[in-house]
Amino acid sequence: MYKLLIIEDEPAICTSLQFALEDDYEVYTANTEADAIELIANGEIELVLLDLRLGPSDGIEVLKKIKQLNDRMAVIIMTAYGSIQSSVDAMRAGAFYYITKPINIDELRMLLLKVTEYICLKSKVHYLNDKLTKVYEVTGMIGVSAAMRSVFQQIDKIKNIDSTVLITGESGTGKELVAKAIHYGGCRKNEPFEVINCAAIPGELLESELFGYEKGAFTGAVHRKKGILELAHKGTLFLDEIGEMDLRLQSKLLRVVQEKEITPVGSGVRKKIDVRIICATNRDLRKEVAAGRFREDLFFRLNVIIINIPSLRARVEDMPVLAQHFIDKYNQKMGRNITGIDTEALNCLCDYECRGNVRELENIVERAIVFAEGPQLTVADLPEEVVRARRSTCNGQGMLIPIYIGENLKDIEKKVITKTLKYLNGDKQEAARRLKISERKLWYKIKEYEEGE
Repeated sequence: MYKLLIIEDEPAICTSLQFALEDDYEVYTANTEADAIELIANGEIELVLLDLRLGPSDGIEVLKKIKQLNDRMAVIIMTAYGSIQSSVDAMRAGAFYYITKPINIDELRMLLLKVTEYICLKSKVHYLNDKLTKVYEVTGMIGVSAAMRSVFQQIDKIKNIDSTVLITGESGTGKELVAKAIHYGGCRKNEPFEVINCAAIPGELLESELFGYEKGAFTGAVHRKKGILELAHKGTLFLDEIGEMDLRLQSKLLRVVQEKEITPVGSGVRKKIDVRIICATNRDLRKEVAAGRFREDLFFRLNVIIINIPSLRARVEDMPVLAQHFIDKYNQKMGRNITGIDTEALNCLCDYECRGNVRELENIVERAIVFAEGPQLTVADLPEEVVRARRSTCNGQGMLIPIYIGENLKDIEKKVITKTLKYLNGDKQEAARRLKISERKLWYKIKEYEEGE
């Protein structure tokens, strides 16, 4: 039921309009500008009937203040016959339409019906635009490594089932992108995808955010608010950093998972919901259970399907495609035309231990594009700590050799052999040992490369 506010300085008119409309709308009334602004600022008002002559206040000025508080709110102006021009001016200031006094209730009902249809349509447009943005964000999940191919296969297998999913992995590996891929690739894709970070909200506020609350449930609860679980009905709820949720709230979440029902704060009424729950954590929940910080029964309820996202260190072969993806992304954002990254700079990235994983890599590439002066990213464009890691690796255990998708196998073999020889200062015996081939075969390959030049 839509919330309708009648702003009229004549109490008798307010009462009659409220009586006529209360079967179809949740009606509120205000006789002064101050009361109206307070209701709009504190409530979830969606429709307003505003008298153009509001005692000492100018209705158009009140309209402007309403629009400043909520530009999407639909306002219908009520005006006398003699002030049609003023009502036109009000429409220019943002009013949806106007109706003349004395009010014809049937005409008003028809007008309100049109307004609610407009609000519904506008809400769908905003939702679809937001959803479209989120769908495009899923393309940020990129990888050609065996580890990531396994993740993609798991997503494909579970996208259309309702089982609870637990996504594990270090910070910055892309756990939310996996959750989005499951939602938008599956049968719930046309329904809401809601996200809440359990680590970002204090425990006492997290409960009301998840379950919602009734008016008067606590100090400051001046109106009823739907929780994110209710907003996600028919869709998916992604609970990020589930390991940070306090034990008391974990018991309430357990009921949601088991019974598929919620009880808003301050209410004794249970509501059935249909929500697929996907959780993510960078903690070892088994250790959290052993330490008494996570409920064992909830863990087993969430631990139905586990997808582990590998760290970037475990899939260095994805570095070239990820780097190019971020180059293309920030070229578009910054109006740059960087064509790629040179071999030495890519080697630096491959040697660098990205503790922040893909998120840190993106930050590095973004910074490099800001400072790049040539057509390609070079070592000079990278942060000093990344370059230092390269020097340390080259002086220590070894170096990485970039291999690109579609590269000729013979070229790859030549690259590996020549780079290994260079790294070992031409020591063919040691090179053959590391490459696990005979010295004779190595000599043959070197001769073949020399003749081909």
